[in-house]
Amino acid sequence: MNRLADPGVPTLAVERLRELIEARDREIVNTFAKDAQVTAIRGARNYRGDRLIRVATPHRLLDPKAGPLIAVKLHVLSRKTLGGLETDLSGRCLRPGGAVFPGLYAAGEVSGFGGGGMMGYNALEGTFLGGRLFSGRTAGRAAALATA
Repeated sequence: MNRLADPGVPTLAVERLRELIEARDREIVNTFAKDAQVTAIRGARNYRGDRLIRVATPHRLLDPKAGPLIAVKLHVLSRKTLGGLETDLSGRCLRPGGAVFPGLYAAGEVSGFGGGGMMGYNALEGTFLGGRLFSGRTAGRAAALATA
């Protein structure tokens, strides 16, 4: 991977990477390990349904039977922001200091589904339609009341 790096792009610190992989491998073989991700994997695999459908069991990355390590160059993109405009629970857009921006409302993903963290970072894939509809209804009602 370092040989393929563009000029001026930082290269991988191979020894540091090896230290991290070896530390992770120690967590996998230690049943009393405290690494949150490894603990979550073990917890999920205690569920019978997970044990039945999962093909690969957790293993050491440096286990020779697991195959060689490969490097993949990623170009990270943001797929969604889960909000962009700060809103109150009525869908009214707020200014940076928290004051209401008169006459401006937002709904759907641009408002984080209605402000106040209705969905936010804990949102699950496939659950956005309800938030869009609910926040749109809420903002629409608030706008209608403001103009009445």
